[in-house]
Amino acid sequence: MPILHVNVDHVATVREARKTIEPDPVYAALQAEQAGASGITVHLREDRRHIQDRDLRLIRELAQTRVNFEMAATDEMVRIALDINPAIVTLVPEKREEVTTEGGLDCISQSGLLKSKISDLKNAGIRVSLFIDPDFKQIDMAREVGADDIELHTGEYANAKTDLEKEDQLIRLEKAAMHGHDIGLQINAGHGLTYFNVEPIATLPHIEELNIGHSIIARSIYVGIQQAVREMMELIYC
Repeated sequence: MPILHVNVDHVATVREARKTIEPDPVYAALQAEQAGASGITVHLREDRRHIQDRDLRLIRELAQTRVNFEMAATDEMVRIALDINPAIVTLVPEKREEVTTEGGLDCISQSGLLKSKISDLKNAGIRVSLFIDPDFKQIDMAREVGADDIELHTGEYANAKTDLEKEDQLIRLEKAAMHGHDIGLQINAGHGLTYFNVEPIATLPHIEELNIGHSIIARSIYVGIQQAVREMMELIYC
């Protein structure tokens, strides 16, 4: 069964709505760890819309589990990653106007850039994952540019309107996971996963990690971070 990385970005989203000091994503990260999360995910965006540099540094300093630093493949973010030295960096596409990450990286059109950035990160001992769609050509290119992991984008599965569409997306994800595993990549998954749709993803072959944020943070408003994390883990590990 996969392990759970909890994304605490949306705690910072609430804080930044009022530009105040609470709620604190650092505290949320530590609470998630105490509830049993195996890692903490944070996305430092270019426009700093939620997570701030200080949040990232404190989480890296205080977290007892793995920190997964989601970031765009830019010179600025690579410098930050090399400075804080997280356990893993996940390179993601980023557009200023999007509400959340929309679709996976195009590894094919950006292969030169990605290869350079991945080399810099791996030379510093940082594991590198690429957030990509479940497409064989993208998976092959992820391996070619030097990624250690891929995080399969589960958004189309999460947004499927019918059972047939959902089943089609599950089959697509399963085939992608098997192919990625066969060529030597670690397979992770995330985006749009909730308490209502996570179980089929958790049972797919070769999925090592799930990155889940919004649904857990939303649930925590009612039951608290620790209980929300425990409830998600029960579904993943059932």
